[in-house]
Amino acid sequence: MDGEISTDEVKELLEDDADVRIVDIRDERAFEHSHIPGSENIPFHELTGRVEELEDADRIVTVCPHGKASVQAAQLIGSYEGTADAHVESMDGGLEKYGMKFGLVREEESTAPTDDPESPF
Repeated sequence: MDGEISTDEVKELLEDDADVRIVDIRDERAFEHSHIPGSENIPFHELTGRVEELEDADRIVTVCPHGKASVQAAQLIGSYEGTADAHVESMDGGLEKYGMKFGLVREEESTAPTDDPESPF
């Protein structure tokens, strides 16, 4: 793992259309609820079995709700032989911080909307 990256830096990478893979490690339901535009979902519990999907990446940023579990995910990805040459970072502050600053995208919901406020996670 190459350390942590700020939410501002992640936003800049996305705006610059940089060659980066944003890996959201939450479960599929949470990811479908809201996520960073262009990110991909590899739930943490599936990461060891799917890490080979990241072999072609030059830069990988892991994200989670608060920026804690994504550190472990980045360490796991960085220790994999197939990603040894990749720059692997965890997003500091997590999706909570990113969402508060920049917002998150949501999948179309198949149920009728409610008036209840929803958590981004």
